[in-house]
Amino acid sequence: MNWEQVIQKVTPYIFKIATPAGDGTGFLFVYNDAKTWCGVATALHVVEYAGKWKQPIRLTHHSSSENLFLNEPEYIIISDWKTDSAVILFQKPAFELPSELIELIPLDKPLSIGNEVSWLGFPAIEPYTLCFFSGNISAWQDFRKAYLIDGVAINGVSGGPVTYLYSPDAVRIVGIVSAYRASRVTGDTLPGLLYAQDVSHFHGVIQQIRSIDDANKKKQEIEQQQQAEKVLAQQSLQADTEKLRIP
Repeated sequence: MNWEQVIQKVTPYIFKIATPAGDGTGFLFVYNDAKTWCGVATALHVVEYAGKWKQPIRLTHHSSSENLFLNEPEYIIISDWKTDSAVILFQKPAFELPSELIELIPLDKPLSIGNEVSWLGFPAIEPYTLCFFSGNISAWQDFRKAYLIDGVAINGVSGGPVTYLYSPDAVRIVGIVSAYRASRVTGDTLPGLLYAQDVSHFHGVIQQIRSIDDANKKKQEIEQQQQAEKVLAQQSLQADTEKLRIP
């Protein structure tokens, strides 16, 4: 698998995110067990204002060009300000989405310095064009759970998935585009570093959804058991009543 194949694999998961306060990028990364709800991961600063003021959010699925106009409370935002990460949860739309999800990199195995990664997003200078970027990891900052990458990020790309080709035929998501900090030490704008937050928040959301799914399954099992016991009790009562009847 090369970067062209990575782009082809990742693109069906990409959403353009638009709010009254600005635009960004996101990607499909989770379903609930019944696949009636799904979640799009992005950077918190992309949707924070809209969520805080209960404003509408428009999600455009890039591959199909289908639009979702979500008004609060049609969406739920689960956020983590420490990692500038957010998940938009909403009812699964009628149009087709990938059934299988791209794997998130394990939390205990952050990428080491020197690895090449790529990211996709909608830069503000070409807001309706999905663009590809790549660069090498310059450092890992454990205290902020972020990668510093020798690469470019432009407004609008925030929230886009950062991917790593971890085997010849597989790709993993290692983080999201959070910020780009240019160097201005000399007074001029010089190349800087991209900040990519890791996937720790998204792993946490997956666990929350699994817990809810497990709770719902347990509830259904209890309700089914209670219904079965009720039927048996009714059958037993009916049998006893039949015995008491005078011929």
